[in-house]
Amino acid sequence: MLQNKYQAYKQQSVMTMTQGEMLNTLYDGLLKALYAAKGGLETRDYTVANRELIRAQKILNYLKTTLNHQYEIANNLEMLYNFFLQQIVQANVRKSSEHMDDVIEMVTQLRDAFVQADKNVRSQG
Repeated sequence: MLQNKYQAYKQQSVMTMTQGEMLNTLYDGLLKALYAAKGGLETRDYTVANRELIRAQKILNYLKTTLNHQYEIANNLEMLYNFFLQQIVQANVRKSSEHMDDVIEMVTQLRDAFVQADKNVRSQG
């Protein structure tokens, strides 16, 4: 019963988010998955690493589908997302966290930029 109420609350929260909040939530989820995957790779817990890398791939693929290609930045973001996907696949295949720090750093910078942009939009509206 409690689980159903939590699921209903979670669904309602998602349905009432602004685009900025949704984007920030997706980036936070992506970072959470990347950190967990890195931890799994470093401790050789490949089940966790695989699960979290796949979760990160799903989030990135979703982000790619939401791009509006009427704006030039969409092409740049798509190239970045493709690069991240390539690095994630390599990490999963090689069972190596070698490039995870680079991906995490770039995703963090993107997330921070979108958080700031969302704050700017809210302050103007």
